[in-house]
Parts: sequence; C-alpha cells; structure tokens
Amino acid sequence: MKRLLLTTTALLALASPALADDATAVGDVIVTATRLESRIGDAPGVRVITDEDIESSQAVFVGDLLETVPGLSLSRNGDFGGVTYVRMRGAGADKTLVLVDGVVQNDPSSPNGGFDFSSLDLGDVERIEVLSGPQGSLWGSDAIGGAISFTTRELDGWRASAEAGSFGTLRGTAAFGVSGDQGAFGVSASAYASDGVSKAAVGAEADGFTSWTLGAGGRLTLGDNLRLDGRVRYNEARVDLDGYDTFFTFGDTADRSESRSWTGFARVTADGLLGFDQVFDVSVYDLTRDNFSAFPSSYDARRTTLRWTAGRGGADDDFAFLVGIERDDTEASISTGATADLGAGSAFGVVRFAPAARLSVTASLRHDAPDAYDASTTARLAGVLDLGGGLALSASFGQGFKTPTISQTVCDFCFPAGPSTGLTPETAEGWDVALAWRRDDGRLNARLTGYRLEVEDQISYGVGRYVNIDRTLTTGVEAELDAALTDRLTVRASYAFTDAVDETTGAELLRVPEQAGSVSLAWTGDRLKASLTVRAEGEQADSDPSTFAPTRRGGFTVADLRGSWRLSDSIDLTARVTNLTDENYQQSLGYGEAGRGLFVGVRLRN
Repeated sequence: MKRLLLTTTALLALASPALADDATAVGDVIVTATRLESRIGDAPGVRVITDEDIESSQAVFVGDLLETVPGLSLSRNGDFGGVTYVRMRGAGADKTLVLVDGVVQNDPSSPNGGFDFSSLDLGDVERIEVLSGPQGSLWGSDAIGGAISFTTRELDGWRASAEAGSFGTLRGTAAFGVSGDQGAFGVSASAYASDGVSKAAVGAEADGFTSWTLGAGGRLTLGDNLRLDGRVRYNEARVDLDGYDTFFTFGDTADRSESRSWTGFARVTADGLLGFDQVFDVSVYDLTRDNFSAFPSSYDARRTTLRWTAGRGGADDDFAFLVGIERDDTEASISTGATADLGAGSAFGVVRFAPAARLSVTASLRHDAPDAYDASTTARLAGVLDLGGGLALSASFGQGFKTPTISQTVCDFCFPAGPSTGLTPETAEGWDVALAWRRDDGRLNARLTGYRLEVEDQISYGVGRYVNIDRTLTTGVEAELDAALTDRLTVRASYAFTDAVDETTGAELLRVPEQAGSVSLAWTGDRLKASLTVRAEGEQADSDPSTFAPTRRGGFTVADLRGSWRLSDSIDLTARVTNLTDENYQQSLGYGEAGRGLFVGVRLRN
C-alpha cells in the first residue's frame, strides 16, 4: 500500500497554491506572514491553511495538521505529548521559525533553540501560513528552513466543542467574542487530557498527557486612523515520558516534563501618519520547563521584542513597500541554573512592484546586528509571471542565518567549562522554481516546485564543545493537486521527494524521509461531511535510542477517517478514527505511536 500511495501521489501531485476552500478564488487569499500583505499568487513558496481546513480536519494539535504539508517532516518522541519538531526542506528542526500572532515562539533555553509543537493546541487558531525556504530577510535568525505563522481567532459570537474517545482521551474548547467596527474583545479556553500510550516503543506502561490553553484579545478604534489591539495566550502542559534508567537502558521510566508559557503583544496602528501607515508593537514570550527524571533540570526563557514599521500600499496595489526596525532581547537559564542573555537590533525593508502587466516582483533586505556576533545582511528576491491560460511561473532566491543559541554561546554542557570561542552564525542560501496551473472555474489547482537549500557552518557538538563544522545540502521536489471531482467530492494529493545530506560526511540527514505523500478524499453534503486521508512515509535515516547507533527507520502508511453530521445550524456531531488500519509504526525510531483510536464529539456555535 505504501508503494502504491507514493507512486500515485507522485503521478497525481502538482501543488495547489493554497489549501483554501474551492469557492475562494486563489487570488483573493491574502497572506500576512510575508510582512507586506500580498495576494498568495504574488507570494511564491507560501501555503495557507484556513479555519475551514482546521475544522474539517478535526485536528487537535498543530503537528496533526502539518503532517500532510509537502516539504515538512515531523519527528515526535512518542504520541500524546512527546517532543515534536518540524523540519522544513531538510533543514534542522532548530531552523524552523515559529510565530503566533507575529510573536516568535522558539525556545531560547533549548540547546538548539527549536520549537516543540507537541502542546500547541488548535482550539483558538484561525489560520496557518507556511513560508518555505530561507526567510532571513523577513524574520531574521532561525528562519533558514522557513517560517510557520499562526493567527488566532477574532470571534463575533460563541462556539464550543467536546470530544471523548480511545486511550482515555477528553477534550473541550470554548470561546466567546464580540466584534464590530469600533472594537472587539474575546476569550477562549481549551483543555486536553489522555492516558496516552508508552513513549518508548518497547515499553508497556501508558504515558499520559494533559494540556490547557487560555487566550484573550481585543482591539479598539480611537479615531478614523488610530487603532489599539493586543492579545495574550497562556499554555500549561504535563507529559509523562520514557527515558533511561540507572543502567542507561531505554524504556519505561517515571520521567515527566511540565511546562508553562505565555505570549502576547500590544500594538498601536496609525494609518496615514505623515503619509505612511505606521505600526508600533511590543511582544513578550515567557517559558518555564521542569524535567523530572534521574537527571532533573529546570529552564526559564524570556524574550521581548520592540518593533516599528511604516509602509504604503495594500495587497491589491501594483506598488507597495514596508520598512521597519526592531530590537530583540532574550534571556534564558542553562543547566547550571545560571542565566545569560543575547540581543540584536535589526532594520528591514520589503517592496513589491509590477514592472510589467503580468509580472509581480517582491524584494526584501534585512540587516541584523547581534550583540555578541558579527552583523549579517540577508536578501530575498521573488517573482511571479502570469503565462496566461491559468499558468503561472514563479521563482525565488533567499538567504538565511542563525546565531548561536544562549546554550551554545556560553558552551553549556562543555568540557572544560567556559564560553565558546570562534563560533559564527550559520548561513544559508536557497532557491526554488514552481509552475502552477489553475483552471478558470477554480475546480483544479496544481503546482510543481523544485528547490535547493544549502546551509554552511552548521553548529554541532564536537569533542566537548560546540563548533562550526557541518555543511548540509537539500534538493527536492514538492507537488500537490487540489481538484473538485464533483460538486460534492474533492481530492487533494501531495508528494515530496527530499534528498538531504551532510556534505561534510556524505551521510543522510536524520529524520528526513526521502519520500512522503498523502491523498485525501472529502465529501461535502447538505448535512454530512466526511474525509479519508492516507499518508505514507518512506524509510529515513535515524538513530537507535537504546544504542545511539545510526540506523534506519522503516516506512509506514496510516489512514484517518473523519466525519461530521449537522443536526442544525448550531450543532454538529463529529467522529474520527485515527490509524484506521491499526498500523504498528514509529514516527521516530524507538518511540511509540498509538494504534487505532475512535473519538466522538459535538460542536456548538451561534
């Protein structure tokens, strides 16, 4: 079945420019994570996952939804709350920049600075934008593989949901908001609890997971041209883990991890001030992680960002630009309990123009001046050419960089102890070329993308210290198809071929499957909505958690079935079956995944 799926998706898949509802014209989809608001047709390498996509998927956490996005590979240390990382185009998981309402979420206290997706609940998320390829000129450090931006929901009314099912799982969400021209205010809450499965594939003891999230936000119009808005989001999670006993044997243990994080922003927008639309905002991120095991540890991290931008022009204008400056200050603790900080000042600019009737060009430039490292300037140039007949050719070239993390700078876990010397930021260059086709009636969207991404001076842990040694190269093809077979039946197919190697050694990069694909069939009736998604991954290089020896994880194929029945305009009954065929597989070698699961629920709205 796996070989059949990969072959089928390779033949079917040319990519849709957006994961959007068929009734929405692609040109009308506006993306914002590109700093400068743009129509998605003018933004190469961007994919949008809408509120309707999130609802129809019945996904609980973000990782459940990103698994079918081509070019993204998921690594998870066990189902139900295991540490979850996302790699983009083969780059390390620490090179995926994550934003919630424009606030950076990457963990400064993590040795590599990556983001753990395991407890990012979708209950209040309205929109996801995935920017593939180096985005250093837009977002600075860490966006070498790309960026994933989440926008939370502004609600006018209320909605709630409840779900229960296999593995002792319970979930509930609730949200209320009022929204009008003069202002808006809303609150949301979600909670999740599950007995889970063993995090270690060889284990027999179930490892539980609980998580809850609170959010609040609002905006206020003070005049014709002046607005205030802000949002805050809090998450608390507890996950049981498996690890190593006193004999360093991997399996069932009483380990657990607890985390508390909050993030938020406050923003002032002044339209037309001195002839420009100006925005000033301050954002804050705070995280505490406590690990309880034979080797306990605690970490704290804080980030504050001040940003000012000014620009003119909107998504529908032939000419638009944005310039800005920002200051980022980060502080985190290390394994000894001591704290250290890093900061950077930046200036950036983005411009979009149409030099010809069917050509749109976007260019961006950014200069970052870290306090502890040499300054870096990154650029990106992208263009989209309308070939007529629904065909569009796009291409982009971008640069990225990543400064050493706090742990790497102070050389945490190093022997002998002492700060790192001679470390330099990692750098990257990448390009992609895509051919897209959209039928006039919008019932068929397709795109095929080829890309290349090279990362230099990648930081690794050498003989007792962090050093710049690695040079990695990824080349690949991403393809998707989104087609309406009938007025009620649609199909989506995606396929990714990824060749990711360490050019220093010639070895494959870990946890990047060479082939991955998915096919989804969806039925939309007057009351019934149903979908079947089949996802497959080929073999990948991995390491054995018991021996630490390099080895290979086998490929797998899993299927999920989802459906909902509308009882009324305000009540839906939902049901989903995960891992329909009860496949025994491992997303990451040595870590357990759930077998077949059944979940039923209800959704309410006004």
